[in-house]
Amino acid sequence: MEQARQVTVIQAAIILISTIVGVGVLALSLFAVKAADSAAPLVTLMGIIIAFIGLWLITLLGMRYPNQSIIEYSEVLIGKWAACLFSILIIVFFGVITALASREFGEVVVTSVLTKTPLEVTVIVMLLLAALSSRANMTTFTYFHHFYFPVIVFPLVLIVVLSLKNAHMVYLLPLWGNEPKGILGGTLTMAALFQGSFVMTIVIPAMRRPERAKISSFVGMLITGGLYLLIVVATVGVFGAEEVKNLVWPTLELAKTTSLPANILERLDGAFLAVWVTAVFTTLLSSYYLAIRFLTQLLRLRDHKLFSFFLLPFIYVIAMFPQNLLEMYALIQIVGRWGLLITVAYPFGLLVIALIRKKSKGSRGDQVVAKTD
Repeated sequence: MEQARQVTVIQAAIILISTIVGVGVLALSLFAVKAADSAAPLVTLMGIIIAFIGLWLITLLGMRYPNQSIIEYSEVLIGKWAACLFSILIIVFFGVITALASREFGEVVVTSVLTKTPLEVTVIVMLLLAALSSRANMTTFTYFHHFYFPVIVFPLVLIVVLSLKNAHMVYLLPLWGNEPKGILGGTLTMAALFQGSFVMTIVIPAMRRPERAKISSFVGMLITGGLYLLIVVATVGVFGAEEVKNLVWPTLELAKTTSLPANILERLDGAFLAVWVTAVFTTLLSSYYLAIRFLTQLLRLRDHKLFSFFLLPFIYVIAMFPQNLLEMYALIQIVGRWGLLITVAYPFGLLVIALIRKKSKGSRGDQVVAKTD
């Protein structure tokens, strides 16, 4: 049964933004600086371009098959069994992404706020919250993102813009950095932070006007990409590349050094953490929702609520697998880079096959017309 088309172009862009902007905001600058020193903004920009290409491929496929998700139209393009294999990989990937995001959330909370609370408690609470919220239908899922969008984006932009008054542009030189060897790896890591854009594969079939999905994708990536680039520029400009390497969560430290005009608030780290927790929730909700919706479609079931708590134990076990913070971030980078094969390379292959099939059908049609004449 075809789902009701309730999502507008603006709402689709909002879902995209609030899904991408999430747990990765804290360590964003650290990844970029470790890869390329003062070329961190350049690495971030290149990562944004790769992520935009992946999103554009997904959008084109979604517009070509406006009533189906990637789980469904992949079977049409490459066959049932091959599509089933890739679909399982997608489900596993977003399950792992959900687990690592919840673990990172737990690490930040027990380190910065609730120092006496066990890590397991914070992780399971956030996963339970995501599981409960994922039982909603697509309309309610959209309202979740729509409601929290201003709480996430506007305070974050305010904090970053205010921090620029403490920046020293000399810290951003040379623009191409001192370690060109790490630029490629850093670019892939930065692109991996935008993999939440895969949510468009289930948003487009629910859009009122799926033919305008390009606008949503462009606006969503423009805002998130601009925000991430601004965060990296501000962090490196304030602290310098070498100092950023010694910080676990540079964006949190940036908020500590920022104050509102007239010293209304001398430190904004408390407000920033409140905003960040909300952003983590919307990101976890989307990745968890993707996993259970894809699993439902793969098994040809109508109601995804069956799996809302079924996946929870597996995701929790994966979340607790890393032994410490360093191992967790190493695993995040590895999973993220390999995940680009699923979120960029796989859609590219599907789009090429779709174009070839369309061209071959057109050629056969021309031959039939010629014979008739």
